[in-house]
Amino acid sequence: MRTPIVLILALGLAGCAARGAADRHLDQAYRHYAAGDCHAAGLALSQAERRMRRNHAAQPEISLLRGHCLEREKLYVDAAQTYRFIVERYPASEYAYRARARLDTLRQLGHLDDADAAVKVVPLAR
Repeated sequence: MRTPIVLILALGLAGCAARGAADRHLDQAYRHYAAGDCHAAGLALSQAERRMRRNHAAQPEISLLRGHCLEREKLYVDAAQTYRFIVERYPASEYAYRARARLDTLRQLGHLDDADAAVKVVPLAR
């Protein structure tokens, strides 16, 4: 009787540890972004994604910050694709709302033309 309880507790703690590590990497990414170091932010975001492979709850937040970094590096088309990914995959989330706002801003600033605006994100095969 004790063995199943111990196993369940161990699995639960392992999941919490992975989530905690992903949160730490995400926090690091925000600090690097605030300091203007998008390269280091990108590395921290990749580490957070690797930690979150089974739990995709943080994916839209990770993608939004990645899009911000791409904009800062003047990779506007790539940023727009990242924002479209969020809108397509997580349409009801706060991050989709923010991604739509960034897409509108990129269009208004002239960083996206009609051809860029027409590109659709193709859903990934599961």
